[in-house]
Amino acid sequence: MDNTVLIICLCAAATYLTRTGGHLLLSNFGNLHHRAEAALNAVPVAVLTALIAPAATTKGPAEAIAIAVTGLLSLRFSLIVSVSAGLASVVLLRMSGI
Repeated sequence: MDNTVLIICLCAAATYLTRTGGHLLLSNFGNLHHRAEAALNAVPVAVLTALIAPAATTKGPAEAIAIAVTGLLSLRFSLIVSVSAGLASVVLLRMSGI
């Protein structure tokens, strides 16, 4: 199995376990403190950043440009639009030889 696929599967499992485990554990305490809720909401973003950052620094200019495009679009548009545009831009940049 490719290391990238293995890392993605492990990060997905870690995300699932931390979210469900945290929910099951903290549901016994009633209402969550707003800081704890904000921290739990930040876990998927942190995992996604851990996946994207190595590609931006080690793969090449196409991936770095696509990540920049995705980041800029995410400031204005929804997640699905920005990720779709990022995927399209990396495909187009790779096809153009960048």
